[in-house]
Amino acid sequence: MACFTVPLAEAVIVTAVKTVAFRRNADGVIGEAKKEKLAEIKGSIRNLEKMLYGGSFLLAIEHIYHGEVVLYPPFLTAMKNPEDIPEMLHEMATVGVGMAVLVTAVWGAAVGISALFRRRSKRCAGMIRGAV
Repeated sequence: MACFTVPLAEAVIVTAVKTVAFRRNADGVIGEAKKEKLAEIKGSIRNLEKMLYGGSFLLAIEHIYHGEVVLYPPFLTAMKNPEDIPEMLHEMATVGVGMAVLVTAVWGAAVGISALFRRRSKRCAGMIRGAV
């Protein structure tokens, strides 16, 4: 019913934290290596945002299609009947949190694997240069 709101809330929080964390422009203070690392971190956080917003959007469309979400107040059909509210909150706590954790875990694994491959390619490039 409302499971898509949990990853959506996480996406909003990630966006807010990213905006606050990268607000200051410290071009004159940090070196080139740090700038590259910051750009890399921003890119990976941007990927997490895209995954969370995109998944939430697709789930919202699916819920609209099945009539669980309507385009007029109270928007969630479970909110019309007070007896359905605990069921909706339970779904958000189990399915919604599970989806948000899974998306974040997959993103974290992708970032880790990417860093591993990057490190190995730099090491191999150094070995090739050293042999020549």
